[in-house]
Amino acid sequence: MSWRVPSKDYALQNRGLRDELLPALERVLLEEDPILGEELGRFEREFADFLRVPHVVGVGSGTDALVLALRALGVGPGDEVVVPAHTFVASITAVMMAGARPLLVDVEEESALLSPAAAAAAAGPRTKALLPVHLYGRPCDGPGFAALARGRGLLLVEDAAQAHGAERGGRRAGAFGDAGCFSFHPSKNLGAFGDGGAVAVAREDLAARIRILRNLGKSTKEDFAEVSGNAKLDTLQAAILRVKLRRLEAGIARRGAIARRYRERLSGVGDLRLPPPEAEGSRAAWHLFVVRTARREALRAHLASRGIRGGVHYPVAPHLQPALRPLGHRAGEFPVAERLAREVLSLPISPELTDEQIDLVGEEVASFFAGGRP
Repeated sequence: MSWRVPSKDYALQNRGLRDELLPALERVLLEEDPILGEELGRFEREFADFLRVPHVVGVGSGTDALVLALRALGVGPGDEVVVPAHTFVASITAVMMAGARPLLVDVEEESALLSPAAAAAAAGPRTKALLPVHLYGRPCDGPGFAALARGRGLLLVEDAAQAHGAERGGRRAGAFGDAGCFSFHPSKNLGAFGDGGAVAVAREDLAARIRILRNLGKSTKEDFAEVSGNAKLDTLQAAILRVKLRRLEAGIARRGAIARRYRERLSGVGDLRLPPPEAEGSRAAWHLFVVRTARREALRAHLASRGIRGGVHYPVAPHLQPALRPLGHRAGEFPVAERLAREVLSLPISPELTDEQIDLVGEEVASFFAGGRP
């Protein structure tokens, strides 16, 4: 169907970038090496500057970023990694793909984020790493996790797949720990035209190892130093990302303006629970604007009937997914994560949306709680 207010409109986004994208694509198609070309190195340096970190390594996806970061840091069989119980499931399965066991911990009721205190209480003698998630573009307590990691001798790997440009305490998400992992899925604030990802690190030796792991384990063209897969970020995607990176700050600002507009129009409406305001010294990237209501499915259906596309991130708590049954968790074990799965609804927040479209969403949400009357 044709949505009056879509959650994403890639064609509209790309039309706005057409005059910048086409010359970049033409240059790469005619002049560059399609695999590990110069445009990739340029993007890695520019994204590192944006994050204020020494090194960025482009990889094939956000999941690749997590798996390779864990492997490069020596996390594997026999190790446990603390992960929030409410997140996209790849945050958890990446730990399993690295050979380690995810140690799920329930999140905070208000923020939907993992807290350092909860992580500290759960960590045990086999815990080797912490893997907090900057979910929905909201920065988790990076300074708190960094202090916990230092105090316990643990590794810190940040899942910043939804948090390009989010900040806390003057540092950007992905820059607090041993590695920060990003996704460039087209839906993200910084998205490629297809999949892509990156790992941000401070240590040169760690960056060098991730470059080997992303490229089939090759240390030179002919020498294979490790057994690994193919997880490179294509030169063409890097060219697209360089263009979009120049617009990222403006996009974050627009998302913030939309979030404030929603907050003004939806405060006190029905049983709606809005995202908590940004903490002092923090900046959310507002990848998603997620509200909560006990009437989630009815509200979602009402909005769809009016041409407004809402999303659910995520409808099934990860510990109840079939793929995670081997971990042995049961229903009721993580009550906050399960409540969130029943109640969360993502309202449209793409930068391309107009104020009129955002106001329409607000009007229809209010109409729903007023019994369908505007």
